[in-house]
Order: sequence, then structure tokens, then C-alpha cells
Amino acid sequence: MDLPVMPPVRPMLAKAVKGIPDPDKHGGLAFEPKWDGFRCLLFKDGDEVELASRNTKPLTRYFPELVAAAREQLPERCVLDGEIFVAIGDRLEFEVLQERIHPAESRITKLAEETPASFVAFDLLALGDESFVDRPFAERRTALEDALTGLDGPCFLTRVTTDPAEAEGWFEQFEGAGLDGVVAKPLTAPYTQNGRTMLKIKHARTADVVLAGFREHKTSTPELPLVGSLLLGLYDDQGQLQHIGVSASFTAQRRAELFEELQPLVVDIADHPWGAWQEFLVANPGRVPGTQSRWSQGKDLSFTPLRPERVLEVSYDHMEGRRFRHTAHFQRWRPDRDPESCGYDQLEEPVSYDLARVLESDR
Repeated sequence: MDLPVMPPVRPMLAKAVKGIPDPDKHGGLAFEPKWDGFRCLLFKDGDEVELASRNTKPLTRYFPELVAAAREQLPERCVLDGEIFVAIGDRLEFEVLQERIHPAESRITKLAEETPASFVAFDLLALGDESFVDRPFAERRTALEDALTGLDGPCFLTRVTTDPAEAEGWFEQFEGAGLDGVVAKPLTAPYTQNGRTMLKIKHARTADVVLAGFREHKTSTPELPLVGSLLLGLYDDQGQLQHIGVSASFTAQRRAELFEELQPLVVDIADHPWGAWQEFLVANPGRVPGTQSRWSQGKDLSFTPLRPERVLEVSYDHMEGRRFRHTAHFQRWRPDRDPESCGYDQLEEPVSYDLARVLESDR
């Protein structure tokens, strides 16, 4: 492989902002849907195709169907920045995408047929013998549109608009198809590796959840015990407390205070709602806390169970099935709430939206 831009490449990043930004304050902005998948740098030189993650790790072997599609659909020699996703019906499914990272070749081949992935391109780093990294995004986007005309899957070109009102509509509508928000790119900015040049606008919501346990921080010692993360739960329709995610990001002082504050709630696992799960050795779709999965090999996931008597309010951005997609952020304790009143019915459901309409790209 011999391209104007060669791996490893660290992709351009985005910093979070609240609300759709004013293009005039940034010298002009282009808005795109924020895809919820694996960030991917795609390198193609003839029949040679390499896929790399945002931290430069190889993804090529896990997505043979995308390698074949790139050979057929993409320009002879190019370097693209984009996202790998898996769609089931009219929604993106990140949990299904995660299952594609598997060590067994036979499993990879099977999943490539059963849950094929797609690649959506949203930036151009090189085309033919030319590097585009130093060119402004407006030029990169024009060249990208010219190079990727007529794609209809599994390789796609993302939609783009310079109209903030249209971007606002995307932000509200596209979540129903499993997307994660909106990205804004300065029209005059070059492609800056590992630089937070872009802006991201993500959904933010709050929920009242039950405190069910905690894990100790990696720096915790018997002399100075520290809480690392709080394990959170919600009650389902059958009255069972389900694991919905964790809350973390506390100061060192607050970690120590929490450890002392929560000691009166410590209970034996046999007397805890999750006691029946202690027999599991592998997490069952991420819903069994304190157990191993292939995503957590080597990590200490043991936890201290707590009587589910305290309620806290957390902020979150996105759901992944029945769980928070990312770590939730502690907001405040809610002593006025009964734990049994904290159910899934409080979570906001996004309006349904057809993924095929999101993938419609026009100039």
C-alpha cells in the first residue's frame, strides 16, 4: 500500500457544545448526523483495503463484507474517515455491532452474513495521489461528493447541510433511527489529526435511578478506600431491579466521602436483588453487574452490593437497548423518591425515524 496519507492516522475529534452553534461565529459550519458506531479510517490502494479504529487498531479482519464493498464501490485509491455501523430494520444497533469483534474466524464469517455492517463516509483525507488533509473542509466535502456519487450501500456518503434550522430538525428526528446527535464542522478548517476541531451536539436527559452497589476505585487501598463507580438500577414491569449502568467521575475527596457514606447500606449478596446472578461467570447482554465479558477481560468487576434504598438523579445522553450507552453523570440525591417508583417508564422514547431516509444523500 502506497498512499499520500498512510496509517497510522488519528482521526479528527470533536468537543461537546450545548445546542446548535451559530455558523457566523465559526466562519461557517457544515452540519452532519452523528453516527453511533465504530469510528473508522479506511485506506484503499487498488485491491488492498485496511480499516483502522480511532485508536489506530486494525478492524479489517472483523468486517470482510466491508473490504469487499470498498473494492467494488470506492475510488481506486483513497483514504476516508467515516463510521462503521450495523442496522437492524430501520435503526442502528450498537450492541449488535459490538458482537462483530470476535476472535474466531468462523464466527466473524457467520456474523458478516447474519448482521452485515455498513460504512458511511464523512471526510476525505486522500484521493489518488493527492492529500487533502491541509485543505479546508468545504473543499474536502466537494471532492468527497464528486468521488462517491451514486453510493447505495453498504458504503454510503453522509448527509450534510449548512442550514442550522435543518440541523436542528435532524437533531430532533434522527435519534429515532438510532443516531447520536449532530456534528458541526468549520468550513475553513483543515483535517487536524487528534485535534478537537469539530463540535458535537448530543442528546442530554435525566433519570431517577436506584443505587444498587458500588465498585472500588483502582487506586483504593485499605488505608484509604475510594468509590470508583456507582451501580445503578431501574425496576422493570415485573418489579425486578435491572442493571442500567454506572455513574462515575467523582473527585478523590468525594470518592472517600462516598465510601464512608454508603457503608450503612452494605448488604450480603445473598440478600440483594442481584444475588441470583452471582452464579454467572459471563455477563448476559451486559445486564449482570460484577461479571466478566470479552470486553472486560482482566478487569476486576467485583462490586459491593447495597440495599436498594437510595435514589439519585443522573444525566445521560443515549440508551443502548435497556442500558445507558455511556457512563451517567451524578446530579443529586433524591430523598423524596421511593426506589420502587424508579422504572423504565420515565425514560424518554425518541420518535421513530427510518434509517433509509437518514442515508439519503444529496448535494
